[in-house]
Amino acid sequence: MRGIFLDMDTVSHQGDVDLAPLRQVLADLRTFGTTPAEHTASRIGDAEVVLVNKVKLTGTLLARVTRLRLVCLAATGTDNLDLEAARGRGIAVCNVPAYSALSVAQHVFALILVLNQHLKEYEALLRQGAWRQAPQFTLLDHPLRELDGRSLGILGYGDIGRAVAKIAAAFGMRVLIAARDAQDSRPGRLPLSELLSQADILSLHLPLTAETRGVIGTRELALMKRDALLINTARGGLVDEQALADALRAGKLGGAGVDVLSEEPPVRGNPLLAPDIPNLIVTPHIAWATREARQRVINEMAANIAAFQKDGKRNRVV
Repeated sequence: MRGIFLDMDTVSHQGDVDLAPLRQVLADLRTFGTTPAEHTASRIGDAEVVLVNKVKLTGTLLARVTRLRLVCLAATGTDNLDLEAARGRGIAVCNVPAYSALSVAQHVFALILVLNQHLKEYEALLRQGAWRQAPQFTLLDHPLRELDGRSLGILGYGDIGRAVAKIAAAFGMRVLIAARDAQDSRPGRLPLSELLSQADILSLHLPLTAETRGVIGTRELALMKRDALLINTARGGLVDEQALADALRAGKLGGAGVDVLSEEPPVRGNPLLAPDIPNLIVTPHIAWATREARQRVINEMAANIAAFQKDGKRNRVV
């Protein structure tokens, strides 16, 4: 089968992942570091398999590529692909679930610890000479809290949410899990409003859908404790970014760690990139990107293709 990877640079940095598993299942594999929208159709050409991470595959584009049989997503999310158009044209679609759970969970707690320990603020004080000039051996300008005994609310309890919960338990935290909707009566699940009012830290792990877009807005932020932390390593569109910026400026939230924005890269700017927002950390969508996770996604895509060639339906979303 002839395959083409449209945005290889999203999973490989200077060749630090091994493509051998893909080459074993695809007799002909071409790769492009990036693919602008205007070149997508021509680059796909007569390929039977398209491997893609974030390049958008619209219904209009799918109608133009006549030999395409399989789209392999180098991701769990499917929001860059018109699934209904793929289904209508008989194009199979596979994703890669759970490949980045450990990587993302690790980043969640990196954000939590940097915020909770006020590492940025203490480093700034040190560089300003405050420690050298201090009358005692330490600085206590920013009070610290232990995570033990505090509550971590998780919105979205899939593979990543469970991995985060496991680490939280190691810190001695109390894990709160949000109910999926008003009809979710499973034991141990809390309505979102209750969870927001109880959580010391809220971590988001939902896919971005029409139902979840803007799930955390002005109303939800107002329900949270004034010293609570919000962590978003899922999708930027889950949060009303202007509302979050306003809440942080007004001191209505203790802090936020954000790895995702509603537009990536943020070429048109973003409310959360303003320089005057306190207690905020923004990282450039790197939570998923350990080298181990990126190699895992290559291996899993190869396994998906091998299964498809044998009429299997491994990780099929369409």
